[in-house]
Amino acid sequence: MTAIPVNVGDTHLATYLDGEEGRPWLILSNSLAADSRMWDDQIATLTRTHRVIRYDTRGHGHSPATPGPYSFDLLVSDMVAILDHYGAARADVLSLSLGGMTALGLALAHPDRVGSMIVCDARADAPQPFVDSWDQRIAAIEKGGMQSIVSGTLERWFTPQGHKNRPQAVSLAEDMILQTDTVGYAGCAKALKGLDYLRHLGGLRAPVLYLVGAEDTGAPRQAMAQMADVTPNGRLIVLPDLAHVPNMEDPQAFNAAIQGWLTDAAKVAGQS
Repeated sequence: MTAIPVNVGDTHLATYLDGEEGRPWLILSNSLAADSRMWDDQIATLTRTHRVIRYDTRGHGHSPATPGPYSFDLLVSDMVAILDHYGAARADVLSLSLGGMTALGLALAHPDRVGSMIVCDARADAPQPFVDSWDQRIAAIEKGGMQSIVSGTLERWFTPQGHKNRPQAVSLAEDMILQTDTVGYAGCAKALKGLDYLRHLGGLRAPVLYLVGAEDTGAPRQAMAQMADVTPNGRLIVLPDLAHVPNMEDPQAFNAAIQGWLTDAAKVAGQS
C-alpha cells in the first residue's frame, strides 16, 4: 500500500487508508519498534465497520525520526495532526503498547476527538523497574544498533508456542524492529520513562476496552486490571496463552475479542 505523507509540523508521517468512505473513523497506533504493518491481520475485520487510518509512529516504518527525546505530548500532537489532515473530527481508536499509551494521552487531552478506544498491552505508569528496562535498551541500541535488542524483544512479544505457530508473524516482527530508526526508538523510549497517566484515568470520558495477553510481561495483566478498575467506562479482556502482541500471535482470537466493540462503536458513531 502506498503511504500518504501527512505534515505534523516538524516532519511528515507515513499514513495509510483502508475501508469505505463514509464509515466512522478508526485510527490505529502501533507499538514501539513496530509500524503500521503490525495491524495487517486486522484490516479485513476493521474495515467491515470503519474507515481505517494507519500510521507509522515517528522514527518507525516510513516515518522519519526527528531528534529526541520525545514526549507523549508530541506523540499525541502527531495523532491530532493526522486526524485533522483527514478531516476526522472524532475517531475510535485501536492501539497497542506505546500506541495505547499515546491513545490514553489523546483521550485525556482531547476528549472530544475520541469515540471509543481499545488499549492493548499498555501501561499507564512508569515504576522504577520499567524505567530501568528502557535505560538498558537505549544503551544497547546506542552500542549495537537495533540488532542488539531483536532477540529479547521477540521473546517478550511472542510466547514459545507463538514462535512455533506463527513463524511468518515473528519474521515480520523482526523486520519491523530492524527497520526502526535508533533515534526514533530512543526518543520514544525516553517518553515511556516519563509515563504518568494512571492517576488521571478516572477523568476519562471515552469507554475503553483494555485487552492484554495473559503472558505479557511488559504490560502485565495486573497493571491493566488496575487501569480498567479506575477508568469509569473501562473493561478488561485477558487473552489466554498470548504475550505482548496478541494481534500478531493469534489474529483469530484477537479479532474475535474486538468484534463486538467495533460494531457497538460504529453504531454510536453513526448516531452522533
